[in-house]
Amino acid sequence: MESKDALVRVRGLTKHFVTEGGLLRQTKTVHAVNGVDMDVFPGETLGLVGESGCGKSTVGRTILQLYPATAGSVRYGDDELTGLTRKEMLPYRRRMQIVFQDPYSSLNPRLTVGSIVAEPLLIHHPHLTKKEREDRSRELLRRVNLDPSFVNRFPHEFSGGQRQRIGIARALAVDPEFVVCDEPISALDVSVQAQVVTLLERLQQELNLTFLFIAHDLSMVRHISSRIAVMYLGRIVELTSRDELFEHPQHPYTRALLAAIPVPDPAYAARHPLRALEGEVPNPLDPPRGCPFAPRCPLAQQVCRDSRPELEEKAPGHFSACHMV
Repeated sequence: MESKDALVRVRGLTKHFVTEGGLLRQTKTVHAVNGVDMDVFPGETLGLVGESGCGKSTVGRTILQLYPATAGSVRYGDDELTGLTRKEMLPYRRRMQIVFQDPYSSLNPRLTVGSIVAEPLLIHHPHLTKKEREDRSRELLRRVNLDPSFVNRFPHEFSGGQRQRIGIARALAVDPEFVVCDEPISALDVSVQAQVVTLLERLQQELNLTFLFIAHDLSMVRHISSRIAVMYLGRIVELTSRDELFEHPQHPYTRALLAAIPVPDPAYAARHPLRALEGEVPNPLDPPRGCPFAPRCPLAQQVCRDSRPELEEKAPGHFSACHMV
């Protein structure tokens, strides 16, 4: 998987959270991310999908060093990011940004929209005058299809879709190269989701952006992504191009996800009823020793329970972590 052309290279990325609770205040370790390997190439959209709680958002935030990595490596170009101090990360903040999931809690209700969008400029371009920051805010609002006169309004005056556009404008304020979209449409109405995704696609073409698009809606990920990585219990279990994943899925978990996608055709739905994935996701406080999907996998053998499969290239450009493939 090693490539010198990648903009972001992630190797063995691990993030554990230590919790404390109970009468004896015992410490427990949540294995949120366990050895993730992936590359993100310039100008592409890499989709990252999986069930809720699988570690998708933690991967995105650890790549950006919003969470310090427990182990592993994150390289941006030729530069290693893990272990950098907050001050040392500052130059990379201009090149790496994030669009948060919740458009309601991610915007400061006490600030006007103009101040929210201009806030990154205060940090990264302090030499700009107040008028220059205001002009930049108006320009960014126009770019995300909002009226520039909204700069003096407050977040509570906007709908969820409009708030998410404001969040996108804020992320673009410092001209980043790489943007983590952390489930940016999951909190929006279905009618608004397509508008936001279309906006992201247009911005990517106009500004030559690279996206890590995190979501659990496979149909939307298929629309926007060029490659897709499937996560399960803190690990990537399959990684390949969009078309290859949907036409030739290898991992049993990927097949289960695809089989659960509703098809808007009553005749097809009658012939192919949805197949629910049986069982529960294992506890991240005590993950299985072998394959994390083995307790729910219909193909699991003893080798799956005894040893953890590595993410290997089973076909050209098609990586999967399964003993049975």
